[in-house]
Amino acid sequence: MLAADSRSELVVLQEEHPDAYALPGRPGRIVITSGMLGALTAEEREVLLAHERAHLKGHHHLLVAMAELAAHCHPGLRAVREPLRYALERCADESAARAVGDRRLAARAIARAALAARTSPDRDRPGFALAATTGPVPRRVAALLDGPARARARRAPHRLAAVTLLACLVVSAGASLQAAEDLHSGIEIAQGETGEE
Repeated sequence: MLAADSRSELVVLQEEHPDAYALPGRPGRIVITSGMLGALTAEEREVLLAHERAHLKGHHHLLVAMAELAAHCHPGLRAVREPLRYALERCADESAARAVGDRRLAARAIARAALAARTSPDRDRPGFALAATTGPVPRRVAALLDGPARARARRAPHRLAAVTLLACLVVSAGASLQAAEDLHSGIEIAQGETGEE
């Protein structure tokens, strides 16, 4: 493993298999293999780094963790996990496109990184680590090529989905608290009746 120093956000793994992902922590790190560095041009590497930086800056791993927790608490929310991951990848895509100032370059970099990563064996990366090479990459590339106006129009359903998820979590949490309170009251009543006999 190579890093410029302990404060560097970038960690380069000396591996031939192309891979890159955002690893949360204090500080968060961008992990990239030498294989991925070799698969991209300098401009494309800037896009990839900007994409992963957006994941770290936006604390996207926390949203993934909340969706996973919600899915474990309520099976009906399992269907939210993949759309949320897609929305987070699109958010990072748009951030990277803004950072480099070229949507076509961003689309090309994400496509090339994903194609390079497909040649790699299945990676054993942490489940909460987000990567530019995951999800429906062709759909993400098409969204980048559509332009910013269409991208903004497509974000509206994602916001609605996020609000719906939040509402489901609040209702589920409220129902769980009410059920716990009812159970507690029932136990107290049962204990009181047992004590009177």
